[in-house]
Amino acid sequence: MGHLEILLIAIILDAVFGEPDWIWKRIPHPIEVTGNCIRWFDDTLNTGSFQKIKGFVVTGILVLGAGILGWILTKLPDFGLIEIIVVAVLLAHKSLVQHVMNVAVALAQDITLGRLEVAKIVGRTTDQLQPSDVTRAAIESAAENFSDGVIAPALWYLVFGLPGILIYKAINTADSMIGYKTEKHSDFGYPAAKLDDILNWVPARFTSLIICLTHKPRASFDIVLDDASLHRSPNAGWPEAAMAAVLGIALAGPRSYDGQKVDYPYVNAQARHQLDPEDIRRSVSTLNIVWTGFALVLFLGILVF
Repeated sequence: MGHLEILLIAIILDAVFGEPDWIWKRIPHPIEVTGNCIRWFDDTLNTGSFQKIKGFVVTGILVLGAGILGWILTKLPDFGLIEIIVVAVLLAHKSLVQHVMNVAVALAQDITLGRLEVAKIVGRTTDQLQPSDVTRAAIESAAENFSDGVIAPALWYLVFGLPGILIYKAINTADSMIGYKTEKHSDFGYPAAKLDDILNWVPARFTSLIICLTHKPRASFDIVLDDASLHRSPNAGWPEAAMAAVLGIALAGPRSYDGQKVDYPYVNAQARHQLDPEDIRRSVSTLNIVWTGFALVLFLGILVF
């Protein structure tokens, strides 16, 4: 089987089964294993001098190790079965929409429950968030993580097969753990964070494109082109701006990290600011439509090629 066929089967398996707890309670998830390795490198090497050089070494080890592992797995005589399973495990559409919907359900019951649920999927301070802020955080996470957790790994798999998706997930995990946003990781995490930015450059823009194409192409394209660059991230602003445009809402804006308020600009600032749990449900519906469109494109690609 080719990459198109394997990816289509994998995204369908992910959509049906997601992350089955009964498996991951018995064996460690590949991302958990990767995280443990990164944590060991962080604890062992992120001390003393030359942290940035050490960070480059660790990033190189992650790329090389993931690439070699992917190459080895492709050589196993299993008719593509392991490859399908690995790709399905490394995609995260169903788990993403489940986590985001959990915020909507909790928020509809109680603001405290909503804050607790959204804290599981965002890095900002959540204990003082108002209902509209909780909603905004959940929708932003949905848009950004659809790019990082579904489209990006899928595209890197299509380009470079198993080595591509494994390298991407290793670097993306490293960025989330040792990205240079804190003093401790400003040097050590710099190489992984920068490489993650590079690897997500095309997927983030492609994600915004397909969000717009499956909803309101003409109006939403203009908003994305005008506002994506307002975002603090070179990549996250693209899917978030697209989501804001198709839902007719404002995203991003001021928030707090570790109790410190940061006055970020809004994306699609002229749109509605007061949000509610129904907007979270609309964002999930948007991602499901985009996922369906992506699967259809893969299917048509199989027919053509």
